[in-house]
Amino acid sequence: MRIRTGLLLAAFAATACKDGPTSPQQVAVAGTMQADRSTGDTPNYNLEVILRGDGFGHVKFRQPGNNDAHTVFLGVRVRDLEPNTSYQLERAVDRTLDGNCTSTSWLTLGKGAVPQSIVTDEKGTGTAHLFRTFPLNLVGVTFDIHFHVIRQDTKAVVLTSECYQFTVR
Repeated sequence: MRIRTGLLLAAFAATACKDGPTSPQQVAVAGTMQADRSTGDTPNYNLEVILRGDGFGHVKFRQPGNNDAHTVFLGVRVRDLEPNTSYQLERAVDRTLDGNCTSTSWLTLGKGAVPQSIVTDEKGTGTAHLFRTFPLNLVGVTFDIHFHVIRQDTKAVVLTSECYQFTVR
């Protein structure tokens, strides 16, 4: 019985010391700047965007921060969409940082300023490697941002994301 109690106390002590939602680092962050809910970055330089709707999508939004071009790289994956069909990823941003994405000024993303298609295979799965470069005057600026995927031929929205927040690195 003493051995079992000792093992339980040891297990409790080991897990009690691990960082959780109330770790000192997270409390300090909460007092100054909110960490991004998808990656934990502070400020929100990188995002893991989930898209839901007629299928499923994921955007891995990365700003390396080690170049003078201030480029964001977008790794896009979609699945369970219409087979052998072209889609496009669009984003809309607003400067009102309230977690409520209200902008409908959609910009089609691609390779730089050139829109790029996401073409699904016979199973309705597709990937694309996109990027966008920000002007220098936006470095340090924070935006609310949301995404959607549209069918290229009809412009019908098939996937949408929640509202995220990011800061240009």
